[in-house]
Amino acid sequence: MKVDGRVERGEQTRRQILLRAAGIASVEGLEGLSIGRLATELEVSKSGVFAHFGSKEELQLATIRAATKIFVTQVVEPALAVPPGADRLALLLGGWLDYSERRTFPGGCFFAAVQAEFDARPGRVRDAVAECGRRWDELVQETIRAVPGLVVEPAQLAFELIAFLETANARSVLHDDPDAYARARTAVRHALDRATRRP
Repeated sequence: MKVDGRVERGEQTRRQILLRAAGIASVEGLEGLSIGRLATELEVSKSGVFAHFGSKEELQLATIRAATKIFVTQVVEPALAVPPGADRLALLLGGWLDYSERRTFPGGCFFAAVQAEFDARPGRVRDAVAECGRRWDELVQETIRAVPGLVVEPAQLAFELIAFLETANARSVLHDDPDAYARARTAVRHALDRATRRP
């Protein structure tokens, strides 16, 4: 039981570290992470944080995985709980806007922040960030394809819808625009109406 307790405490500490790391990265980027900073902010030993990750790159990769898990729980899983079709698509897009608007991460969308930071920098971290973006785009396209009566190309519609979401996040974070999310919801609704309306 002692060993199990230590393991559980270790996992709890790891979760706390990664949650704080994701919050920092959403504001300052993944390069803003350091083992020393996290140890200080969470009042744990530097060696303890290092033991969980071993290097800054591993910390960055683990932070991406942790942020992905939170995103899936808050945005993807609720949408997948309803049958495929227009309702699932609306729930998926609305869930993304809610996740950004309620500041799940203090800097808005975690992935929007780190994509801009790593988009032109080769390496494992960039690959992990890019993979998250690819998987989101594929999910949106797949969800669009299940909407009956579609009269537009799914890849094009996904591009436009994701652009609305990301613009709302950027305008809210950078310009503190109080109307950004409402405008994005209106733009999404109009785009979906056009996508299923035959001439």
